[in-house]
Amino acid sequence: MLGILKRYWQILRRPSAHLSLGFLTIGAFVAGIVFWGGFNTAMEATNTEKFCTGCHEMRDNVFQELQGTIHYSNRSGVRAICSDCHVPHNWTDKMARKMQASKEVWGKIFGTIDTREKFEEHRLTLAQHEWQRLKANNSLECRNCHQFESMDFTRQSKRAADAHSTYLANGEKTCIDCHKGIAHQLPDMSGVK
Repeated sequence: MLGILKRYWQILRRPSAHLSLGFLTIGAFVAGIVFWGGFNTAMEATNTEKFCTGCHEMRDNVFQELQGTIHYSNRSGVRAICSDCHVPHNWTDKMARKMQASKEVWGKIFGTIDTREKFEEHRLTLAQHEWQRLKANNSLECRNCHQFESMDFTRQSKRAADAHSTYLANGEKTCIDCHKGIAHQLPDMSGVK
């Protein structure tokens, strides 16, 4: 065993044409740490409210609507920001959502939604994509804060308690089925089934 370790140590110490293999290995390891740290820092920077509202399409449309809801201002002081509802918390799902969101940047680049009128014209399509995403993941982002197991049905209206205890308990529906307009204005739903 000691002989094997000595042999590997000699390989690591032996110089290559210009640098030793050990130096290259350690250098690659340090570069990997720097890259990973920079990548995660960039990902977290794109999850801030300041970043999300940096373009006028979001700041002047949906962010204005959010400010009038209980998710933005309430007696407890707990505020949901854009990424709380639109970006999953676990890493793999977050990366998948970031890749999806990169397609949405085209709307800004090509001016598809750069005015209030254009935004309203595309609002139903944008909302339907988000509703489909939330339906597909069982309203995961809602459940990060609102846990069925912690609901106090005695403090809810009869209608809400009936719906929550029936539909959520048996998995028939998920949050977004009933709460589509909870943080933003609903689009024109005329003609939608």
